[in-house]
Amino acid sequence: MLNRDTATLDDPVGESLRGSHVHLGRRLGRAAGYLPEVATFSTVSADPDPAEWADLARLLGRGELADLFSCPATPPADWEPVFALGGFQMIWPADGHPGHADAEPDSGIVELGVDDVSEMLELTARTRPGPFWPRTHELGTYLGVRENGALVAMAGERLRPPGWTEISAVCTAPEARGRGHAARLVRALVTRITSRNERPFLHVAEANVHALALYERLGFVIRRRVTFRGFQTP
Repeated sequence: MLNRDTATLDDPVGESLRGSHVHLGRRLGRAAGYLPEVATFSTVSADPDPAEWADLARLLGRGELADLFSCPATPPADWEPVFALGGFQMIWPADGHPGHADAEPDSGIVELGVDDVSEMLELTARTRPGPFWPRTHELGTYLGVRENGALVAMAGERLRPPGWTEISAVCTAPEARGRGHAARLVRALVTRITSRNERPFLHVAEANVHALALYERLGFVIRRRVTFRGFQTP
């Protein structure tokens, strides 16, 4: 049975940047963010003061996107809101088991790497599963499905707070939907993550009812409601 403290999921970006992803981030004071080509996510402490917001603005640069992910802290009034999106944080149960007895989660699945980045960028641009950049694949393992040589589905690992790994970028090309690719990819990732004695988690927009239903069917449960927010730095 996998037992992991869920409190670390309250600040998954900050916990990742202080741990597994420290080499992929940048920091000024208590403000931190990923390198631009890796991810847009940035973070501040639970109770940031004006100096900390100023540090984050300097870290990111004038007029840049401060993607605060699910951080609830409110920036100063001169930070212009860019987006706000409601969603859910979902976790894998401590006693969960991926897939079904008759499932073959790794059948036809390939591991993706640097040579596949252009296709990964093209697929995510078409399907918009969330932000994906030229170095996002460095965050963890990414898996894909090819049909006639073309990449038609993928999913991978993103945030890595202690004891947990986030599943992200789950997407399928329109012409390849309805074939179970997303379910097989998520099951394969769950198997890999739990084999490291970590627990999977993920985030989904509340409006994406089809993805929410898929994740619940696979065994994920909602931990909390979140709001993803972005601001433009002054």
